[in-house]
Amino acid sequence: MKLSASTTSWLELFRACRVSAVHLEMRDAYAVKNEVETLAAWRAGNDPSRTDPSYRRDWLDLVEETVTRGVEIRPARIVSEPVSEYIKYEHAGTQLNIDAGEQVRWLGRHRASGIALPANDFWIYDGRLVEFNLFDGNGRKVGQELTEDPDVVRLCVGAFEAVWERAIPHKEYEAR
Repeated sequence: MKLSASTTSWLELFRACRVSAVHLEMRDAYAVKNEVETLAAWRAGNDPSRTDPSYRRDWLDLVEETVTRGVEIRPARIVSEPVSEYIKYEHAGTQLNIDAGEQVRWLGRHRASGIALPANDFWIYDGRLVEFNLFDGNGRKVGQELTEDPDVVRLCVGAFEAVWERAIPHKEYEAR
Protein backbone atom coordinates (compact mmCIF):
# COMPACT_ATOMS: atom_id res chain seq x y z
CA MET A 1 0.00 0.00 0.00
CA LYS A 2 1.47 3.33 -1.04
CA LEU A 3 0.61 6.35 1.04
CA SER A 4 0.52 9.87 -0.28
CA ALA A 5 3.53 11.89 0.80
CA SER A 6 1.61 15.04 -0.03
CA THR A 7 -1.11 14.33 2.54
CA THR A 8 1.21 13.23 5.35
CA SER A 9 4.07 15.53 6.24
CA TRP A 10 7.45 14.28 7.32
CA LEU A 11 7.10 16.12 10.61
CA GLU A 12 3.74 14.42 11.29
CA LEU A 13 5.29 11.02 10.61
CA PHE A 14 8.20 11.76 12.90
CA ARG A 15 6.04 13.07 15.71
CA ALA A 16 3.74 10.03 15.42
CA CYS A 17 6.67 7.66 16.12
CA ARG A 18 6.40 5.73 19.34
CA VAL A 19 9.32 3.27 19.27
CA SER A 20 11.95 3.97 16.62
CA ALA A 21 12.97 6.08 13.66
CA VAL A 22 15.90 4.64 11.74
CA HIS A 23 17.51 6.29 8.75
CA LEU A 24 19.84 4.95 6.08
CA GLU A 25 21.84 7.45 4.00
CA MET A 26 23.82 6.14 1.04
CA ARG A 27 24.89 9.19 -0.98
CA ASP A 28 28.34 10.80 -0.83
CA ALA A 29 26.93 14.28 -1.32
CA TYR A 30 23.61 16.05 -0.94
CA ALA A 31 22.63 19.37 -2.49
CA VAL A 32 20.39 20.57 0.31
CA LYS A 33 19.33 24.19 -0.10
CA ASN A 34 19.49 25.05 3.59
CA GLU A 35 23.09 23.79 3.79
CA VAL A 36 24.60 25.98 1.07
CA GLU A 37 25.71 28.74 3.45
CA THR A 38 26.86 26.47 6.26
CA LEU A 39 28.82 24.26 3.86
CA ALA A 40 30.53 27.37 2.45
CA ALA A 41 31.32 28.58 5.99
CA TRP A 42 32.73 25.15 6.89
CA ARG A 43 34.90 25.20 3.75
CA ALA A 44 36.23 28.59 4.86
CA GLY A 45 37.22 27.15 8.25
CA ASN A 46 34.23 28.45 10.21
CA ASP A 47 32.50 25.23 11.35
CA PRO A 48 28.92 26.30 12.13
CA SER A 49 28.38 23.19 14.26
CA ARG A 50 30.92 24.64 16.69
CA THR A 51 30.32 28.38 16.31
CA ASP A 52 26.60 28.94 15.62
CA PRO A 53 24.19 28.00 18.45
CA SER A 54 21.23 28.15 16.03
CA TYR A 55 22.84 25.65 13.62
CA ARG A 56 20.16 23.01 12.81
CA ARG A 57 18.33 23.99 16.00
CA ASP A 58 14.89 22.95 14.67
CA TRP A 59 16.14 19.44 13.89
CA LEU A 60 18.08 19.08 17.12
CA ASP A 61 15.08 20.23 19.18
CA LEU A 62 12.89 17.68 17.37
CA VAL A 63 15.42 14.93 18.10
CA GLU A 64 15.54 15.86 21.79
CA GLU A 65 11.73 15.98 21.97
CA THR A 66 11.43 12.61 20.24
CA VAL A 67 14.10 10.85 22.29
CA THR A 68 12.50 12.22 25.47
CA ARG A 69 9.28 10.44 24.40
CA GLY A 70 11.28 7.19 24.40
CA VAL A 71 11.80 6.91 20.65
CA GLU A 72 15.16 5.54 19.53
CA ILE A 73 16.72 7.45 16.60
CA ARG A 74 19.46 5.58 14.73
CA PRO A 75 20.91 6.98 11.51
CA ALA A 76 23.45 4.89 9.61
CA ARG A 77 25.52 6.30 6.77
CA ILE A 78 27.18 4.27 4.03
CA VAL A 79 30.08 6.29 2.61
CA SER A 80 32.78 5.88 0.01
CA GLU A 81 36.31 6.01 1.35
CA PRO A 82 38.24 8.19 1.21
CA VAL A 83 35.19 10.26 2.07
CA SER A 84 33.88 13.16 0.00
CA GLU A 85 34.14 16.76 1.11
CA TYR A 86 30.42 16.72 1.92
CA ILE A 87 30.81 13.69 4.20
CA LYS A 88 33.65 15.44 6.04
CA TYR A 89 31.30 18.39 6.56
CA GLU A 90 28.48 16.11 7.70
CA HIS A 91 30.79 14.20 10.03
CA ALA A 92 32.05 17.46 11.58
CA GLY A 93 28.50 18.41 12.62
CA THR A 94 27.36 14.97 13.76
CA GLN A 95 28.40 15.40 17.39
CA LEU A 96 25.44 17.78 17.77
CA ASN A 97 23.15 14.93 16.64
CA ILE A 98 24.74 12.63 19.20
CA ASP A 99 24.36 15.26 21.92
CA ALA A 100 20.66 15.62 21.01
CA GLY A 101 20.13 11.87 21.42
CA GLU A 102 20.77 10.20 18.07
CA GLN A 103 22.90 7.10 17.82
CA VAL A 104 24.91 7.45 14.58
CA ARG A 105 27.05 4.88 12.81
CA TRP A 106 29.19 4.99 9.66
CA LEU A 107 29.97 2.17 7.23
CA GLY A 108 32.58 2.29 4.50
CA ARG A 109 30.90 1.35 1.23
CA HIS A 110 33.41 -1.47 0.65
CA ARG A 111 32.09 -3.13 3.83
CA ALA A 112 28.48 -2.98 2.56
CA SER A 113 29.08 -5.47 -0.26
CA GLY A 114 26.81 -8.43 0.23
CA ILE A 115 23.99 -6.43 1.84
CA ALA A 116 20.80 -6.20 -0.22
CA LEU A 117 20.15 -2.45 -0.27
CA PRO A 118 17.19 -0.50 -1.66
CA ALA A 119 18.10 2.03 -4.35
CA ASN A 120 17.17 5.06 -2.22
CA ASP A 121 17.86 6.53 1.20
CA PHE A 122 15.03 5.88 3.63
CA TRP A 123 13.51 6.32 7.05
CA ILE A 124 11.66 3.50 8.81
CA TYR A 125 9.12 4.62 11.39
CA ASP A 126 8.26 2.13 14.14
CA GLY A 127 9.33 -0.78 11.95
CA ARG A 128 6.19 -0.55 9.82
CA LEU A 129 6.33 2.49 7.54
CA VAL A 130 9.10 3.33 5.06
CA GLU A 131 9.71 6.80 3.67
CA PHE A 132 12.04 6.78 0.66
CA ASN A 133 13.88 10.05 0.02
CA LEU A 134 14.28 10.59 -3.71
CA PHE A 135 17.19 12.61 -5.12
CA ASP A 136 18.27 13.59 -8.61
CA GLY A 137 21.76 12.86 -9.94
CA ASN A 138 23.09 16.10 -8.45
CA GLY A 139 21.88 15.30 -4.94
CA ARG A 140 18.83 17.58 -4.91
CA LYS A 141 15.78 16.14 -3.18
CA VAL A 142 13.00 15.65 -5.71
CA GLY A 143 10.41 13.90 -3.59
CA GLN A 144 9.53 11.13 -1.25
CA GLU A 145 7.54 7.94 -1.35
CA LEU A 146 5.81 6.30 1.59
CA THR A 147 4.89 2.64 1.82
CA GLU A 148 3.65 0.09 4.31
CA ASP A 149 4.09 -2.79 1.85
CA PRO A 150 5.28 -5.64 4.09
CA ASP A 151 7.85 -6.88 1.55
CA VAL A 152 9.39 -3.43 1.15
CA VAL A 153 9.38 -2.82 4.91
CA ARG A 154 11.05 -6.21 5.45
CA LEU A 155 13.74 -5.41 2.84
CA CYS A 156 14.47 -2.03 4.41
CA VAL A 157 14.50 -3.30 8.00
CA GLY A 158 16.86 -6.12 7.00
CA ALA A 159 19.12 -3.75 5.07
CA PHE A 160 19.25 -1.23 7.89
CA GLU A 161 19.98 -3.80 10.59
CA ALA A 162 22.71 -5.45 8.48
CA VAL A 163 24.34 -2.05 7.94
CA TRP A 164 23.96 -1.13 11.61
CA GLU A 165 25.62 -4.37 12.70
CA ARG A 166 28.69 -3.74 10.51
CA ALA A 167 28.89 0.03 10.98
CA ILE A 168 31.23 1.93 13.29
CA PRO A 169 29.86 4.22 16.04
CA HIS A 170 30.44 7.91 15.33
CA LYS A 171 32.95 8.44 18.15
CA GLU A 172 35.18 5.72 16.63
CA TYR A 173 34.83 6.69 12.96
CA GLU A 174 37.33 9.04 11.35
CA ALA A 175 36.06 10.70 8.19
CA ARG A 176 39.18 10.55 6.00
